Amino acid sequence: MSRALLWLRTEHKPLEQRAAVTPAVARSLIEAGYRIVVETSEQRAIDIAEYAAVGCDTAEAGDWQQAPADAIVIGLKELDTTLGPFRHRHVHFAHAYKFQRGWESTLAAFAAGGGKLYDLEYLVDDQQRRVAAFGYWAGYVGAGLALLALAAQRSSNSIEALESTASPGNTDSSQTSGLLGALDAWPHREALQCCVQQALLNMAGGSGQPLQALVIGARGRSGRGAVDLCHSLGIETTAWDIKETTAGGPFDAILDHDVLINCVFVDQPVPPFTTLKHLAEPGRRLAIVSDVGCDPYGEQNPLPIYNECTTLDNPTMRLLPATENTPPLDLIAIDHLPSLLPLESSEDFSQQLLATLLTIDELGSGAWGRAGQLFEEKLKASCSVAASS
Repeated sequence: MSRALLWLRTEHKPLEQRAAVTPAVARSLIEAGYRIVVETSEQRAIDIAEYAAVGCDTAEAGDWQQAPADAIVIGLKELDTTLGPFRHRHVHFAHAYKFQRGWESTLAAFAAGGGKLYDLEYLVDDQQRRVAAFGYWAGYVGAGLALLALAAQRSSNSIEALESTASPGNTDSSQTSGLLGALDAWPHREALQCCVQQALLNMAGGSGQPLQALVIGARGRSGRGAVDLCHSLGIETTAWDIKETTAGGPFDAILDHDVLINCVFVDQPVPPFTTLKHLAEPGRRLAIVSDVGCDPYGEQNPLPIYNECTTLDNPTMRLLPATENTPPLDLIAIDHLPSLLPLESSEDFSQQLLATLLTIDELGSGAWGRAGQLFEEKLKASCSVAASS
């Protein structure tokens, strides 16, 4: 039985090495009757030959723009609107439904081409739970980077001390920025864990007290990943979730930890967990904020302490300088953290997504139907905003 044509496109976001569909999952889809085309990619962590070996057809990077009109184009990260107008049915994370920067132009590109978006972030089951997410690995990596940055901050020669550990194979100090040099992917979680452990062993200074991490959103996917990384290294970890944050911030307890790892996903405005004014109070112990949630461009941001994401090339941003009795405060806010563990995170996500992918030729029902309806609602809202402006 011949089913829908699925087109796995190249990622356009720099340094994004993950894939929404792995060769193992592609094999299952082909066995179920789907035809799959996979574009070549210089940055994908999985070689194109592995896809060909399981029966996928191949195409050049960017060929999705000329793909047959009935193809379903699958990616991970958002597409630049200069690649539009979008005429196909697309599956990816668009980051356009919470009024993030550029949301109007993104939806306008779909409207102009007559295409449709099935946003992976809003692909949910009957109980409104996401069918697949990278959250665990985002939290795991976010916690690891927080501890690497803390070690760097407390070392007198932070860049040089981490050149051999911050990212495998990255030894060009001219590319470093802030506390950490440009980051490359780790081959597996054990390599990341070993890297952080070594950096902490080499760490200079500190209060002499055991390190303490605060994870907010600890019961969610991202929070569990962050807690697991901290526990694997013996870091004392305070785990907060809805119960601890219901009263609304700012929370003074944040100031009494060495690192804050925010793993909260919010879909409505909440009182801020902290503010720059709050963080500037004397006696603050907090030195590193790792915002795994990473949504500075929308109105639903529990950490309104920055307005630009950091990147894999420039992982940290200084928020506050050191004073006589407080350390400097540095931020990590990278919006695709799992790309630093691309193989494990891709395999995990793709397996989570498989059951739903097997029904992708039924886009009007189930999780696909809900995602399609939400797109239509958001598109209508964006058209209303455009008409009134």
